[in-house]
Amino acid sequence: MVNIVSLPTDYAAWLAELKTRIHTAQQRASLSVNRELVLLYWQIGQDILARQNREGWGTKVIERLAQDLRNAFPDMKGFSRANLMYMRAFAEAWPELAIVQQAVGQLPWGHNLVLLSKLKTTDQRLAYAQRAIEHGWSRNVLAIHIERRLLEREGQAVTNFAVQFPRPHSDLAQESLRDPYLFDFLGIGNEAGERAVEEAIIKHITQFLIELGAGFAYVGRQVHLEVGGDDFFMDLLFYHLKLRCYVVVELKAGAFKPEHAGQLSFYLSAVDTQMKAEQDNPTIGLLLCKSKNKVVAEYALRDSNKPIGVAEYQLIESLPAELQTSLPSIEAIEQALSGDDATVERDDA
Repeated sequence: MVNIVSLPTDYAAWLAELKTRIHTAQQRASLSVNRELVLLYWQIGQDILARQNREGWGTKVIERLAQDLRNAFPDMKGFSRANLMYMRAFAEAWPELAIVQQAVGQLPWGHNLVLLSKLKTTDQRLAYAQRAIEHGWSRNVLAIHIERRLLEREGQAVTNFAVQFPRPHSDLAQESLRDPYLFDFLGIGNEAGERAVEEAIIKHITQFLIELGAGFAYVGRQVHLEVGGDDFFMDLLFYHLKLRCYVVVELKAGAFKPEHAGQLSFYLSAVDTQMKAEQDNPTIGLLLCKSKNKVVAEYALRDSNKPIGVAEYQLIESLPAELQTSLPSIEAIEQALSGDDATVERDDA
């Protein structure tokens, strides 16, 4: 016979609250362990740097150190020669303890190896570290965003947002657009027309949304508008969850022309009249062109009374030489660390 327990009326809510507390505590404990591990690696790296500078250590000493540490701590992974060398590089990249205790100290060790291997400057590493923390990027996502120069492209579109929106809304809107947009995942050539690009985007809508950035939600393609008995069709329509507004995206296979802004302005007026809810902000337009003359785009938007951005898109993109580093790729790091002492995967967990 099953005993039926009479539960308090608020039991379900209380249980849900307890689950949230436990989950939060588990996250805090994990972050605390990670911070201690990163701090330990930084301290070891600092010691290696200091002793090499003072005593002229060579690589043989580090090989011996790796062997002795593994013997002393057989259950603790992370003491391969390669990882000790990256501890040294980590300490050299972040000489101030305060920085380690803040941004990069919140990231797993594998994330820090990505920052070391793929970026050259402190400012770049810190910027990507802060964004990874903000959005909870995995190590692979962080590597992809660095390779695709995400932060370097943000806010670079030509817009009139500064005069159309008050701050800080104008700043957020500006940061939400990039230039150029990289559509190399579409799998089509540089000569593709507007409809071919549009069809490829819908086929790869998930990757397209990732390239657009956080906050964009897909609404539809060739969205119909009826104005004065005439039919019009917008290429792509999105809704931005942070900006709280519709975003109309028009694709142009050629260079930007001033009349493109006029057409898009017309679409924005129609969406604001027919689709925008009272609580929504004014609709934003984004013209994606194969190329643009920045001065012409600035002139075209100067007297427009609608918020519009103009950016280029690229179907094929290669990583610029200035972003290449003398350090090996993350794949090379993983290969080096997966030999006698596979540390990164475990430490990055």
